[in-house]
Amino acid sequence: MMLTEINFDGLVGPSHNYAGLSLGNLAATNNAGKVSRPRAAALQGLAKMRANVRLGLAQGILLPPPRPDHRWLASLATSYAEAAPHLQAQALSASSMWAANAATVSPAPDTVDGRCHLTVANLVTMPHRSHEWPDTLAQLRTIFADAAFAVHAPVPAPFGDEGAANHMRLARDHASPGVEVFVYGVSGGPFPARQHREASEAVARAHDLDPATVLFVEQNPEAIAAGAFHNDVVAVANGRVLFAHEQAFADKARFFTALRARLPEVEIVEVPADRVSLADAVSSYLFNAQLVTLPDASMALILPGEARDNPRVWAWLQEHVAGNGPIRRLEVVDVRESMANGGGPACLRLRVVADPATIDPRFLVDEPRLDALAAVVEAHWPETIDATAIADPALVGAIERAHQALLETMDCVGLFDS
Repeated sequence: MMLTEINFDGLVGPSHNYAGLSLGNLAATNNAGKVSRPRAAALQGLAKMRANVRLGLAQGILLPPPRPDHRWLASLATSYAEAAPHLQAQALSASSMWAANAATVSPAPDTVDGRCHLTVANLVTMPHRSHEWPDTLAQLRTIFADAAFAVHAPVPAPFGDEGAANHMRLARDHASPGVEVFVYGVSGGPFPARQHREASEAVARAHDLDPATVLFVEQNPEAIAAGAFHNDVVAVANGRVLFAHEQAFADKARFFTALRARLPEVEIVEVPADRVSLADAVSSYLFNAQLVTLPDASMALILPGEARDNPRVWAWLQEHVAGNGPIRRLEVVDVRESMANGGGPACLRLRVVADPATIDPRFLVDEPRLDALAAVVEAHWPETIDATAIADPALVGAIERAHQALLETMDCVGLFDS
């Protein structure tokens, strides 16, 4: 098998709006009620995918599920037209765009049975996300139907699991056995911890991981209180490199010692708090970047424009690249519409190490496929959505027609019917 890392980006759906549903996500709550631009958001996401393809990276896509979620509303004995406004907003949410929350992934080199395991996240801590998993599970079982994969149903409630946003993998290279780091929360001031240790432990067991290669690490409550609602807002890993804020972990000394014992060649790049504060890290999404290995084996950091706009963040990055650190290249992308709802480049993607030949080819993209998707978005995605006008039947009809056009273009009609 030719194992490579594939980034599956979530396409921003036509219902993308700023309803402010995500407690602890400062960008989402601060922008609540503003007018969103779904078409621009989706085109920005597609442009990021295109930039990755041009860097020589393997690129996949995850499709947004149908919105509004009529089945979820029916389970609450209501309809979209009759539902209370907060239920309408939760049923219309386009939050599946954050593909890092779709699932936790353990590549074949790490698992006892030699398969790549994926466990869909349950996302139970937020009502607007709690009903995503059935459609996500259906899509993942379609994409990864080959015998090389095992796709698991979610960890049951009440144990919150938010997927790869709280999971890191370090290894000599993508195809080598690695160390899997599950980051969980306990509390964070007024904000809930979204990843429970019990959920992380259940996923590790389901993935048949060797306990000697697994670490369970507590996220720093100070980071959660500062708005780092997921670990990937303060830390990211790739290959043998861990890139993290000084205040990312509750007991970093213990974590770093254990990590070095399991992977002696690990390189830990820690950004000091006196250079980049937690507030700077959260507002710029410095760590919510894609840390990737390029075809020439060098590493690049794919950053949102907000990181370049922050003088303290950009100064630190320039110094690191000019030095002898492992990150050799900075690539800046414009995902401002997504950032305004609380997620950067890393939130938009799910990393899967696999042989591309084992994956449903409809979900692997190249430039012609991206051209076709951009044409659908240009033709059908709403230009704007006012968060106060989501009850408008005309808007709902336009969103549903746009989604149908997407499924037809992708030859995926019926994907979400089960």
